[in-house]
Amino acid sequence: MRSALLMLLLLTVPLAAQEPTHSVTPDDYFTLNTITEIALSPDGKQVAYTLAVWDKGEDNRRSDLWVIGTDLKGKPMKLTYDRANDRHIKWSADGKHLYFLGNRKKAAETKPPFDGSSQVWRIAADGGGEVKAITREVGGVTGFDYAPKADALYFSKDKDHADQDEFAKLRAKYKADYGHGVRKVSEIHKLDLTAWRTEKVVDDTRYVREFVVTQDGKKIAMVSAFDDTVVKSEGESRVDVWEAGKVVTPPTDAYRKNPKNSPYAWLEGLSWNPDGSRFAFIEVHDAFPAEVIVGTVNGSVWETTRLERDGWEVVGYGRAMGETLIWDNENLLCLFEKKGETGFVALNLTSPRSPKLYGTPKTSTLAFRKGSLGVMGLVSYTDKFPRLTLTTKDADDQAILDPNPHTATWKLPSVQHITWKAPDGTEVGGVLELPYGYKKGDKLPLVVAIHGGPTTSTKADLNFDPHNGRLYFAAAGYAVLLPNYRGSTGYGDKFVTDLIGRENDIEVKDILAGIQHLVKEGIADPERVGCMGWSNGGYLTNCLITLKDSPIKFKAASSGAGIVDTVAEWGFNDEPAYPIVFKKGLPWEQPEIYKKSSPTYQLGNVTTPTIVHVGGSDVRCPPGHSRMLYRALKENLKVPTELVEYPGEPHGLTKMSNRKAKMEWDLAWFEKYLKNAK
Repeated sequence: MRSALLMLLLLTVPLAAQEPTHSVTPDDYFTLNTITEIALSPDGKQVAYTLAVWDKGEDNRRSDLWVIGTDLKGKPMKLTYDRANDRHIKWSADGKHLYFLGNRKKAAETKPPFDGSSQVWRIAADGGGEVKAITREVGGVTGFDYAPKADALYFSKDKDHADQDEFAKLRAKYKADYGHGVRKVSEIHKLDLTAWRTEKVVDDTRYVREFVVTQDGKKIAMVSAFDDTVVKSEGESRVDVWEAGKVVTPPTDAYRKNPKNSPYAWLEGLSWNPDGSRFAFIEVHDAFPAEVIVGTVNGSVWETTRLERDGWEVVGYGRAMGETLIWDNENLLCLFEKKGETGFVALNLTSPRSPKLYGTPKTSTLAFRKGSLGVMGLVSYTDKFPRLTLTTKDADDQAILDPNPHTATWKLPSVQHITWKAPDGTEVGGVLELPYGYKKGDKLPLVVAIHGGPTTSTKADLNFDPHNGRLYFAAAGYAVLLPNYRGSTGYGDKFVTDLIGRENDIEVKDILAGIQHLVKEGIADPERVGCMGWSNGGYLTNCLITLKDSPIKFKAASSGAGIVDTVAEWGFNDEPAYPIVFKKGLPWEQPEIYKKSSPTYQLGNVTTPTIVHVGGSDVRCPPGHSRMLYRALKENLKVPTELVEYPGEPHGLTKMSNRKAKMEWDLAWFEKYLKNAK
């Protein structure tokens, strides 16, 4: 702990250029400090942030709360030390305190707030005093917001609600997990921080996934759904507004009946403008571009509109933690992406002029205050890890904080965005990582590392990712291609929607064309090509290795949490809307599309030695798919394989030991079957 603190105290000290001397290994991943969230003080003079670090003893990564001045003169100050995964930071109106969520646990404590449940906490921003529990709710709180002008805190909590029908009594009599009839719903409570009086303000027997309050505390905007399931969130969620004791629902047609998109959208990123007359949020889709929706009140009547985009794409699915939409009076700042880079546009809602690009690209999270301060963001780069950076309209970016100065001596790969032509002539992009010191003309073993989603993209920045092979394969001497195949974002709306009804086809051809491009450029050795990915990247790995008469012979593969059968995907996964959208209907409505998109029926083509990874408690891509792949390779085809199932892990690996195991397994597997292939 002491060494980490001393290191962080030096974060703002400029370092002299150092010659890289350190060869990167999987162990280095666990030395990286990650800023997960930021929040600017009311006067803009300080920024609070949460910093996540790995702990070998606890086998996990959790965050604590820090604060630093924005004048480039101060040093970072750590406010919390108990690894309670502090998050969702809010400044008090006077800038003297910080409110945040955290999970604090004391030995033998079984009652809140120290029973490990999520509660709201407060601490002095100057570091004086102890952390104080603001809520002590049994079962914890699910979210909160702060109204600075009212000095009031609002928090949500869950409860079970029994629907009344002819079988309600039987469900109550026999305790079991039922498919329906008993559902999770939410309440929202207001806590007056002056009188310390709590009152329930929303109890509408709906599940509140997200909410924000106006500065005066008189309105609450909520993303609500029938229950807490993913399918209800995607297909039926809406934005409700609470005011004066009543809940109303502004028109939903702008995001539920938009003819350009599917009806399956989930809603996130709620934000109020300063006077509470407008709210905005992001409409996120599988298979379609994300959109910005604005609600405006005229008297007591609400209307909602979808903002027109002018050649830029909203960062939706896969966005970084932090704010996505930020208001400055009638200007709305919105994250966008284009060809592997992200930035932000300023949208003037009272003017017909086109959106203006604001600042530099590669900004992944935002905080903003009106005035000369500009935009505070966590900015990523191609040659260094993300830094907390201030961006203004008229000045160069200023780095406020580098959380990883120790990486200055690392031998980092080069990172660049490249393009190639698909067989149908479409330009496809992606990211290429090459080992430190790579010399033009050297032919390298190639790992094709495929992103998930698919309605997201790999960004052209320095990234260490155990799930998708970033950095640690390049550090081991491989060229790494991260293709943004058809269906990815950042290359135009048509590029995204082209994938609908064409999975296991058009995007596979895009990826193969990218490999052939690198072979033609003399970078990739055509006899030493492997592929890997997680989630949809695992699915596409399965598609590639089952392809009949492939122009590329894959010598090794790593399939992570990959789908094998798309009918089972619809039937077993927690997100049934996903296959419905991509396959244009239900399995009995589009049986041929489901069959064509399933690697199941081509498993007999596999000759590639394949390691299979999956979380034992993954509900997004359940282990049955990975077990099916393993069974075919091990029992029927006699192809070299390993199945690594991580007990208790969800869709992404959370434990330090499991992430390390995944990297070491992949490196060893590709070393044997790819790098040393003859």
